[in-house]
Amino acid sequence: MAKPKLRPRRDSMVPSPYQEARDEMFQQIMQCGVIGCHPEDQKEWFDATMVYLQDRYPELKAPEFTELRTLGERFAQPPRKQAQEPASV
Repeated sequence: MAKPKLRPRRDSMVPSPYQEARDEMFQQIMQCGVIGCHPEDQKEWFDATMVYLQDRYPELKAPEFTELRTLGERFAQPPRKQAQEPASV
């Protein structure tokens, strides 16, 4: 029997720097307790984190960092409670 040939690893399987930065930011948000904290504290945390990410991922452009911050701020919001509709009679 012939041994099956292995397919070469595709570049699409390797995360882009943007994906790595996004995943790292989400992980830090969960570890640092940013979710649900006071908005002023969140702003201070995101200011410092964006500086860190810019140093760590210099290949990313300014619009990508703006998008990362927006995603992070949305991720850090506490879950919304769904309003229950009153039961109709």
